[in-house]
Amino acid sequence: MAVPTRARGDRTAAWRALQEAYQSSGHSFDLRDAFAADPQRFAAFSQSAPHVFADLSKNLIDAATQALLFELARQCGVEAHRDAMFAGEKINSTEQRAVLHYLLRKPAVDHTSYGQSAINSEANGLTHELAQVHATLDAMLAYAQAVRLDAAITDVVNIGIGGSDLGPQMAVLALDEFTLPGKRFHFVSNVDGHELAAVLKHLKPQNTLFLIASKTFTTAETMSNAQSVRRWFEAQGGSDIARHFAALTTNVATANAFGITTTFGFWDWVGGRYSLWSAIGLPIAIAIGEAGFRDFLAGAHAMDEHFRTAPLTQNLPVRLGLLDVWYRNFLGFSSRSIAPYHSALKRLPAYLQQLEMESNGKRVDLQGQALPFGTAPVLWGEPGTNGQHAYFQMLHQGTDVVPVEFVAVRKSTHDLPGHHDRLLANALAQAQALMVGQVDAGGHRHFPGNRPSTFLLLEELTPASLGALLALQEHRVFVSGSVWGINSFDQWGVELGKVLARDIEPRLHSGDVAGLDGSTAGLLQKLRDK
Repeated sequence: MAVPTRARGDRTAAWRALQEAYQSSGHSFDLRDAFAADPQRFAAFSQSAPHVFADLSKNLIDAATQALLFELARQCGVEAHRDAMFAGEKINSTEQRAVLHYLLRKPAVDHTSYGQSAINSEANGLTHELAQVHATLDAMLAYAQAVRLDAAITDVVNIGIGGSDLGPQMAVLALDEFTLPGKRFHFVSNVDGHELAAVLKHLKPQNTLFLIASKTFTTAETMSNAQSVRRWFEAQGGSDIARHFAALTTNVATANAFGITTTFGFWDWVGGRYSLWSAIGLPIAIAIGEAGFRDFLAGAHAMDEHFRTAPLTQNLPVRLGLLDVWYRNFLGFSSRSIAPYHSALKRLPAYLQQLEMESNGKRVDLQGQALPFGTAPVLWGEPGTNGQHAYFQMLHQGTDVVPVEFVAVRKSTHDLPGHHDRLLANALAQAQALMVGQVDAGGHRHFPGNRPSTFLLLEELTPASLGALLALQEHRVFVSGSVWGINSFDQWGVELGKVLARDIEPRLHSGDVAGLDGSTAGLLQKLRDK
């Protein structure tokens, strides 16, 4: 199967029809009128997917708009593009790589819903990759169990950056209720030594396991921190690097030269922001154990199956991705706020920032041509109810309309009376207030309302439901990127600054400013002033 040719969204008839529909409406769609006219609107614009219930009814769409968006997906070949990914085609065209992170969650043997896909995988040569995945997974989980049983190890420190930090850190925090008592988890990513120093002062070398997470074992920030950790370890009397260090890397030789003998690798078809399902998830596995980690993978796999098999009209990642296109390109909304109403999801906004903005923050299409429309929105947010007392003022009364994505959990895991009902009441009330608004002739207490939101509801926050939620977000990003005709799986934009930093660092010592622009030269000299 060849990678299908994709039509860029703005070159389709459906895109033009959406533009015409928006213009002809006079930009006058009002949610309050829509609910008054259709008592069944909630049912029509909400659905269940694996582990996630989604209410889309408070979004600025009607049935006709939604139908045009589905047609846009068809004309852009989103389904064929999705099928090419699941078939193992090299849809990451700029790097000539397949995109197989979903394979990390696929069971080794599944005779239920994935039966036909298993046949397709074998036909497309993915049986070998799946066997590698499960060999690595089994070895990683066995090591995680050994660490869990080792009472001498009280602290686990993950040293990585980007996808080697954001995903594991977010998931360990989110699944704290499932974490093994007696072990503390720390995450160090920034090359700023203040972060590492703040962690090290609480550790003892004989009780600490360091995980060095870098696919190439050359990532500048990670290796700077790793070298500093080794020096601290030896200075504090640590003598067994092989016992107290493990590496999540494919560069086994360099890891061995560092003194590390325990390594777990992954593959070039796993992008960093999709890697928490791989060996990069080792800190998650240590925290929640083998059964918990397999549940985490199973929840994501269930959402993979939903995305792969559900018709467009009942495919939640498709519906969310198309809604993102509608807001970005037709209504002109340039950002989206993520509001998780569960304190354990405090790092979800940061994780989703990387997932969406690194994937779809592109200005050219697959042919390298500049795009005449916007792509990734700016993602930002804080957990509720903290966000209400920080930036919700702007959401309700500011000059910009910002769609909000609420994430709530029906069941709590604590027994403090009244707290969870109050939390959920706030989530519902904020979504309601954004929509209904409030009239005030004086102006200062006037809320315009008609401000859109999506509400994602989990029954419980468990490894399986978290896995499903994250896979939902991955596939949603795939859909919008597919419509925009971009490659969502490379990230060249992170490279230029790294290259320039390697040139600038020695200049901070030498004072050489030759060839630098005036601003950089002036700042460098200012930094060197005694």
